[in-house]
Amino acid sequence: MSTLNKARFVSAMTKNTYAMILAGGRGSRLHQLTDWRAKPAVPIAGKFRIIDFVLSNCVNSGIRRIGVATQYKSHSLIQHIQRGWAFLNGQFGEFIDVLPAQQRVEEMWYQGTADAVFQNLDILRETNPEYVLILAGDHVYKMDYGKLLAFHVEKKADMTVACIEVPLEDAKAFGVMGVNEASRVIDFSEKPQQPSPIPGKPNKALASMGIYVFNTHFLFEQLLRDADDPHSSHDFGKDIIPHLMQAHYRLFAQSFEESCVACVEGELGGVPYWRDVGTIDAYWEANMELTKVVPDLNMYDQEWPIWTYQEQLPPAKFVFDDEARRGMAVDSLVSGGCIISGAMVSRSLLFSNVRVHSYSSVEDSVLLPNVEVRRNAVIKRAVVDKNCIIPEGMTIGVNREEDEKRFFVTDKGIVLVTPDMLGQEIHRVR
Repeated sequence: MSTLNKARFVSAMTKNTYAMILAGGRGSRLHQLTDWRAKPAVPIAGKFRIIDFVLSNCVNSGIRRIGVATQYKSHSLIQHIQRGWAFLNGQFGEFIDVLPAQQRVEEMWYQGTADAVFQNLDILRETNPEYVLILAGDHVYKMDYGKLLAFHVEKKADMTVACIEVPLEDAKAFGVMGVNEASRVIDFSEKPQQPSPIPGKPNKALASMGIYVFNTHFLFEQLLRDADDPHSSHDFGKDIIPHLMQAHYRLFAQSFEESCVACVEGELGGVPYWRDVGTIDAYWEANMELTKVVPDLNMYDQEWPIWTYQEQLPPAKFVFDDEARRGMAVDSLVSGGCIISGAMVSRSLLFSNVRVHSYSSVEDSVLLPNVEVRRNAVIKRAVVDKNCIIPEGMTIGVNREEDEKRFFVTDKGIVLVTPDMLGQEIHRVR
């Protein structure tokens, strides 16, 4: 098949695919950062939300029929989708359906990943796709789903799982796949205590990314069967995949390396970038990586852009140039609407509308939108949540013992600061 015809083949498949994004989770390992928002709605990388990455992958891959299943504290997530993703044109069969848990089947919320899809089967039937792509809404990566779909069709698979190589010691947190030379899954263990290594790579395991492709009618059959099983937890990893293994269905795994979008110069292929930002440490590290001269994630890629809601904001501003009062930022990302007024920002990431006042310093930190740092404050190795006002003279990240009295501090010493911790109860019901 020629390159042109293959491209058209992939395009036809993506147009006949419905993407179901599971975005209802809290992400409890992010602690107070998800007290008032679902994990997919957490801001990341200066101007985006975590869910923007999977939505951008869909649009860039040519998949423009999308459902987003929401549940936990979904207001900010739904608002973001409505404001930032309304450019899809329903007249051409393009849409994003927001699918909150509505007790459509029984009087209960989503009970698991498979149940979240099952409770929306009527919507899937109306759409009538040829393939259904199941995606998690809480990971940061760039992936061409068209390549995954082409692999699925080529293998005549009933189900295909996208997988990534992880260090053996980290594989306990994943579903681990064993495959033969044809990439067919011959073994699967959900969060095993002793993960099986990849043949020829004793220090690596092949882990499920929570990305699944199904032939639509086969998916319906499996979800209906699973819903009738009183012993099932209605989860793809815990229940659906083990059943398919036992029943000897055609289950295949594709390595992420074959469908990733490289982080350098926008080329397909290359070193895969995938981050589960599910802990405060991982979230902080993923943002800090972006301040490097050449980060692993290329956000300047015009061939595979990350789309989001674009606020209309003035440029970032840096004022005062006195010896002890110089407004400047070094090795940092500073978003629109920020004002650095006679303060020093280094190796940090500032989201929109952040104000840092005179004689203050911010180092190795992530400041979410609308944070205000008043005079003479010091912030080091911290994540400061949206709308926090840091009082004049406050120090954060300098004395761990004092920080632990007021804030949440990780084992690695990253300090999480939220408005509630500062006594600024902006969410309190009055």
